Amino acid sequence: MVESLQLIKEAIYGYWHDFLASVPKIIVAILIVIIGFLLANFIARLFKKAVLLRAQDPLMINFLSKTVKLGVLVLIIMLALKVAGLGSIAAGVLTAAGASAVIIGFAFKDIGENFISGIILSFNRPFNVNDTVMIDTIFGKVQSLEFRYTKLKTFDGRDVYIPNSDIIKKAVYNYTEDGYFRLDFMVGIDYDDDIETARTVIIDAVRNSEGVIEDAEHECVVVVDSLGVSTVNLKILFWTKTKEYRKRALEVKSAVVRNVKQVIIENGLNMPADITEIKLYGSQTSIPVTVDYNKLDSKP
Repeated sequence: MVESLQLIKEAIYGYWHDFLASVPKIIVAILIVIIGFLLANFIARLFKKAVLLRAQDPLMINFLSKTVKLGVLVLIIMLALKVAGLGSIAAGVLTAAGASAVIIGFAFKDIGENFISGIILSFNRPFNVNDTVMIDTIFGKVQSLEFRYTKLKTFDGRDVYIPNSDIIKKAVYNYTEDGYFRLDFMVGIDYDDDIETARTVIIDAVRNSEGVIEDAEHECVVVVDSLGVSTVNLKILFWTKTKEYRKRALEVKSAVVRNVKQVIIENGLNMPADITEIKLYGSQTSIPVTVDYNKLDSKP
């Protein structure tokens, strides 16, 4: 019993002595981690500025700077473990990570897929920061590209985080990549109105509207789209150039609609309302509608 207590006492003393001997190393390791975090931020900012001078691509630069920061942090932590005398733990972690790569790959398949997709998107992608895009059914402005997701701000104020792998797999509609996009609307004129006259005055009104762009590649067009019940329907197509898709484009369209309505009225053209036709069948000789005059007379 006495010998067992003596062995326990010696073991505790040995562990305590080893701990005191390793305290300076642990303190140095902690300082390395703290300085490493500051250094990682500094290197990331320096990298970001250096790349920014060569490439005007904030989306890719932000993503790459975060990747560099993460890599530096991993190296710093491994160094700190080695300085603290825990090099065997660091080696064991790396060995275990390598040995269980397949298991981790299956367990974190989505994370790895989104990370790789983020790398692909940072170099080859269909949008930039502040571009207006539609991904699947989500419509908004690109805010940032992260390791796992891309952040969009919808025009009704919601923040949407889309997994990068979804962006790789799905169609992306970019509304502002080259700054041009087309708007259209319908207007109906009377069957008795001259179509060519209507087309001429309408297209002049469209071209003279503020914000409308027309060149060799972007033409204003007025065509007969369909024959309605009471109107000949003309489709008006025009282009505008703006990055503010939701606001500025709608303002331009509103101005064009007002101008078209004005020229139609000024040139004696008509925009008739829909006609409702009532048919009488069989032995019916009058419209099957009755009016209760007693109720009408009782009203104040």
